[in-house]
Amino acid sequence: MKTIQGPGIFLAQFADDKAPFNTLEGLAIWAAKLGFVGVQIPTWDSRLFDLKAAAESQSYCDEILGILNDAGVALTELSTHLQGQLVASHAAYDVMLEGFAPKELAGNPKEVQAWAVQQLEWAAKASRNLGLKAHATFSGALAWPFFYPWPQRPAGLIQEAFQELGKRWLPILNDFDDVGVDVCYELHPGEDLHDGSTFERFLGEVGGHKRANILYDPSHMVLQQLDYLEFLDFYHERVRAFHVKDAEFRPNGKSGAYGGYQDWIDRPGRFRSLGDGQVDFHSIFSKMAQYDFPGWAVLEWECCLKNPKAGATEGAIFIRDRIIHVTDKAFDDFAGAGADADKNRKILGLDPLPEPETRPWGAPDK
Repeated sequence: MKTIQGPGIFLAQFADDKAPFNTLEGLAIWAAKLGFVGVQIPTWDSRLFDLKAAAESQSYCDEILGILNDAGVALTELSTHLQGQLVASHAAYDVMLEGFAPKELAGNPKEVQAWAVQQLEWAAKASRNLGLKAHATFSGALAWPFFYPWPQRPAGLIQEAFQELGKRWLPILNDFDDVGVDVCYELHPGEDLHDGSTFERFLGEVGGHKRANILYDPSHMVLQQLDYLEFLDFYHERVRAFHVKDAEFRPNGKSGAYGGYQDWIDRPGRFRSLGDGQVDFHSIFSKMAQYDFPGWAVLEWECCLKNPKAGATEGAIFIRDRIIHVTDKAFDDFAGAGADADKNRKILGLDPLPEPETRPWGAPDK
């Protein structure tokens, strides 16, 4: 069994124009002082990271790793959540997503999509240069505007959407396969890959591609009322990244899972700082240990109530205290009697095995 690495922290929600949060070095030192031993880098934030340089320059990647090493943290994964969203996006979201791509591409969705694909190609090369094994991203959404089956969906609409999704992602998955890195889709409302069923549908479109994997975040499953523990029983072989994020779901007589267009603070389903929500992390970390999860436990802080700095401070301790340092021996080894084939046969009521026939060295076979 493997011991999960961590605690790590996703830097996206903490980056800021004020020091020390405006540079990778500053954030890394801050995270290390809180007790984090790994950081996940958002590749769209130019204050922290240059994705193109990382794809093209090993010396730049060595510099990044040196900055982190000097601060006392490791690099867990790179993230292309914003770029992944644009690999496949329904036209209804074009204006809303303009901020995810360079300003000069606004109003040109085909150019935006091509830019996003290039970003993922760079992310594959950058991950290789940085010695990473997993990459965090979103799938994008062509079918999401039609997630509820009313008005009645035309026959074949969802099939067509997933065929196109698979067509767009397959070359990217192949690029990541070439460098030995897993693509880990965060299953998230607003993405076509938002639960186990949609992930399975996508796998069918990409031929069960071995690099198509999952970023497991139980908070999104709480808000969907999905069994996040049984999910691990079903899909643990595909879980290759892990966001440790808490949530709560408290439905009432006015709204439920859809939230009634309310602000986050008023919704029945809300993200919370670690320990303030309803997620059973003791059971999650147990299953992660049971299933030999090979990666990092990374805090993603999103909370409508608590200060982010407090959430980070508490989160490092929370994750550290729940990582199971797996055993290298069985708890009942003290009572073991060693291996004895004859004794085992005797216990089973079987005759001893016959002695093997021997012959002098060099004698011919009969």
